[in-house]
Amino acid sequence: MIITIIGTGYVGLVSGVCFSEFGHQVICIDKDTTKLEKLKAGEVPIYEPGLDDLMARNVAAGRLTFSGDLTKAVDGADAVFIAVGTPSRRGDGHADLTYVIAAAKEIARALTEYAVVVTKSTVPVGTNQKVFETISAANPDAEFDVVSNPEFLREGAAIDDFMKPDRVVVGVQNSRAAEIMTEIYRPLYLRDFPIITTDLKSAEMIKYAANAFLATKITFINEIAALCERVGADVKQVANGIGLDGRIGNKFLHAGPGYGGSCFPKDTKALARIGQEHGVPMQIVETVIKVNDEIKQRMIDKVTDLCDGNLNGKTIAVLGVTFKPNTDDMRDAPSLTIVPALVESGVKIRIVDPQGRREGEALLPGVTWETDPYEAADGADAITILTEWNEFRALDLNRLASGMRSPRMADLRNIYDRDVVLQAGFEAYVGIGT
Repeated sequence: MIITIIGTGYVGLVSGVCFSEFGHQVICIDKDTTKLEKLKAGEVPIYEPGLDDLMARNVAAGRLTFSGDLTKAVDGADAVFIAVGTPSRRGDGHADLTYVIAAAKEIARALTEYAVVVTKSTVPVGTNQKVFETISAANPDAEFDVVSNPEFLREGAAIDDFMKPDRVVVGVQNSRAAEIMTEIYRPLYLRDFPIITTDLKSAEMIKYAANAFLATKITFINEIAALCERVGADVKQVANGIGLDGRIGNKFLHAGPGYGGSCFPKDTKALARIGQEHGVPMQIVETVIKVNDEIKQRMIDKVTDLCDGNLNGKTIAVLGVTFKPNTDDMRDAPSLTIVPALVESGVKIRIVDPQGRREGEALLPGVTWETDPYEAADGADAITILTEWNEFRALDLNRLASGMRSPRMADLRNIYDRDVVLQAGFEAYVGIGT
């Protein structure tokens, strides 16, 4: 199959590379000439484990190319995927569909024969109908079908998620479009991965409902963690106890400083907005959004209390600022709330993050970036762990403590045991929910 991907952001690039690995001919389109030149030179603009090798292999095999010429790429394609951004719209939290509709108009002008136009971007219910109407209005003679094919990629594990998915959701209008999508995903059909075929609106809703549920699960365990601290329970034991229930499951039950990233914040806001517009308020989701914001403030309070209520003039080493490990993504990371608040309180911040500096330097002014945790901690008054990178899971705690002015740790990911930290020479330790 000949596949065109519009947009080489996280979803578009990963999807394009993986489709080419399936054996399809893939052309990835982007208007950013600087990004295109880097891609053509073999440079991956995002950090995703394994993506650089997979991209290089398929480029070398001639199955994957990059271009800025949308018209040429759409002409003759069997499927055109829209994989552009849908950020939260300023003011109302709704998903901004500007880029999706713009892409639909360009596709309409380029269509010369039948193709399926596949929306890979996360979009509100009814958007695929708007895409259909946009293309039809711009090119009444166009022969096409619209498909909704939401992505479920976890940053840091995206290739595995694409190649070994929990499910693939395909919303279609008719059997012709369904047959083409079956052919595109044939390697997964042959290995019996679940392929769910639905109508367009159900496919759109599945994506939002899934992300909102996972965000709710994270926020639930964070609220339980706060209660555990008050009553003397241990949230890690509580999470293990409830996670063994098959109806609940143990994933997304790790207490921390709140969810962030490119999906959960904007998708929960968008779903809440959709509910408001249709007179069906998403009260649980709206509460999740509110509580998640409050959790970040609670983390600031923890660090403040750890420093005896006085942050001014203190030096704190912050380990990890990306919203999760194995990604360079800083979008809506808890660090973007916590670190500026500490800086504003007079704290000198030293940050160590294996991949966060490229985006973080512009987003976190007034901080110092270090490459070594021990250097960052030297002479510091406290260490705060915000992201559970593997590099931070087996630090020499004795060495850390011996180099600090005031060895204290705020472990906001619960990766260390309190007793072990204190035995290593730390004066104080604070975790989440213990």
